Amino acid sequence: MPTPQLLNDVISLLLLLAPSAALLSLVLAGIALRHDGTTAFAIGGNFTKWMFWAIVFLTLQPLLTWFSSFGIALPLPSGGISTSWLSNIQSDIASFVTNFIVDRLVPVLAAFFVLRAILDTAAGENPLASIVTAMFLLGIQTTFTLIQGYNTQTQYATADVLDSLWNHLAGTIMPVAAVLALVGAIWNFATRKPFVRLVAVSLALLCVSGIWQLVVTMMS
Repeated sequence: MPTPQLLNDVISLLLLLAPSAALLSLVLAGIALRHDGTTAFAIGGNFTKWMFWAIVFLTLQPLLTWFSSFGIALPLPSGGISTSWLSNIQSDIASFVTNFIVDRLVPVLAAFFVLRAILDTAAGENPLASIVTAMFLLGIQTTFTLIQGYNTQTQYATADVLDSLWNHLAGTIMPVAAVLALVGAIWNFATRKPFVRLVAVSLALLCVSGIWQLVVTMMS
């Protein structure tokens, strides 16, 4: 018995809305980044949870092909949505997420976190978490495009994206963080504050890939 066309259109609707769900997950990840603070990258933190869901949504279709490997027939509909009102729902939701939430609302949230950084400084707290959150929110579209570029469209697409993001983190972001830590160490030295720990952190950030390979070698 063939699958009813309406059911195929509902499945297509959900699959086509997956990128919009990924964008919303990135927005929630940015907000969670401020709440997590310095433990943002801890496994199980809200930031990592929302980042993981963003990756899952962007690699949902190739991920579903695993059901065929398990012997479960899962024919995914090809093409667009033939039912006009469902097609309108998909385009309206995608437009709302892109044009309102990402293009209009997210910059306002980023501006709020810049203000929050100023208030944190006035209260004697560390403003770094708020500043990083604002920068992440402003770069959501770039992050989205980066993840899409890492999508290999294979059964292992989710793991491939995670692996590529790790390489990007270790090879691109960590050296920048190391420079910032070194600047902080110089500032602390000039103001007669403890600076050795920041120097050690800077060196460790530059050696992230080497430390990881050392751990892998020791375990093999």
